[in-house]
Amino acid sequence: MAHFTPSQNKAIVLEAFDTLFNRKDTTAAAAFWSPDYIQHSAHVPAGRDGLFSTIDAAPEMRYEHQTAVAEGDFVMLHGRFSHIGQAANWIVVDICRLQDGVLVEHWDVIQDEVGEAASAGGHPMFGTTFPT
Repeated sequence: MAHFTPSQNKAIVLEAFDTLFNRKDTTAAAAFWSPDYIQHSAHVPAGRDGLFSTIDAAPEMRYEHQTAVAEGDFVMLHGRFSHIGQAANWIVVDICRLQDGVLVEHWDVIQDEVGEAASAGGHPMFGTTFPT
């Protein structure tokens, strides 16, 4: 059983997300996700196969992260998914649990990104500018 530091776990999750969501390389991504992976989501079917099939069905999807924090075996990312086939991008918080350097469980919290006119707080939800 290998021990990974929070910094190592954060680097693993960032590489895993880039591999799967931006490069669409499910073969390489399989090394990052446990075969017994648990997904807590209203949008992604169960397991690693459910996740990978969702990505295969959305070939233009892109992921950008803004903030990543880690504590113990948990990594939390704040990011944006674009080109998801919907009217608005998704602003997300992804909470990932790793075991021995592999993603074993994942929760996602998703909200549609809004433009300046719809922003009650008056500030962008991601980055420093509103979407166009």
